[in-house]
Amino acid sequence: MTSKKVLFKNSVLHYKVIGTGKCLMLIHGFGEDWRVWKYQIEELSKYYTLILPDIFGSGDSEMLEGENITIDHYAEGLREIVLAENIKQFSIFGHSMGGYIALAYLAQFPEDVTSIGLIHSTAYADDKNKIEQRNKSIQFIDEFGSIAFLKTSVPKLFLTLKSNKTFIDSFLQMGINISKNTFIQYYKAIKNRPDNIDLLKNATIPVLFISGMEDNIVSYKDNIRQSILPKISEITLLTNTAHIGFFENPELSNGIILLFLQNHIVV
Repeated sequence: MTSKKVLFKNSVLHYKVIGTGKCLMLIHGFGEDWRVWKYQIEELSKYYTLILPDIFGSGDSEMLEGENITIDHYAEGLREIVLAENIKQFSIFGHSMGGYIALAYLAQFPEDVTSIGLIHSTAYADDKNKIEQRNKSIQFIDEFGSIAFLKTSVPKLFLTLKSNKTFIDSFLQMGINISKNTFIQYYKAIKNRPDNIDLLKNATIPVLFISGMEDNIVSYKDNIRQSILPKISEITLLTNTAHIGFFENPELSNGIILLFLQNHIVV
């Protein structure tokens, strides 16, 4: 595995490259870094060149400075990786917030993308209730800090019966060095992101949805409704799974991803 970096808006964006063949970018979610894909890397890199970025402010990447940072800005930063690696076309998959960034990338640079995967993610914008929840989280983080927030939120990402100390500790280790200001920036960008339903309706590339039936963050029912919009799409509903199916059940998730990519022309 090779570690690399690019510069965007005077902030350093780190990423990893491993594998061979067609390119697949895997974008982590909120409170994570590239290591969230650790159960996918060995298997998927046998068939694809994996691009694994640390989103600005996570992992080794620097936080984007400035006011009104948006999901679009994070996507624009990823384009610097694509240009640096001289990638002509690639597949882009994202988990949760990473899915929002993947959709933003598709909206801005459609010529680059050959397929997209929304992994426990959604094209819907936040509704009023969700925005209120985001605002409460921002207030909590601002008052008590990022570590306190992670300790209360991370266990909710897993199904109770499957939650264990190993999973929770792995996630806490990824998020423990993310600053309070970064988390607040993420939440502001997330709650202000646009609705991307029309993007799905007009999509001509294959779209993959993976959804947990016990996910209390992204509704599998919403994903079913969205999955009928693109011209070409597949959806898999994972039973006994919450928000991190590829972490809780990596063997099944890897199989779903590989079968999807093998079934569709991605370049």
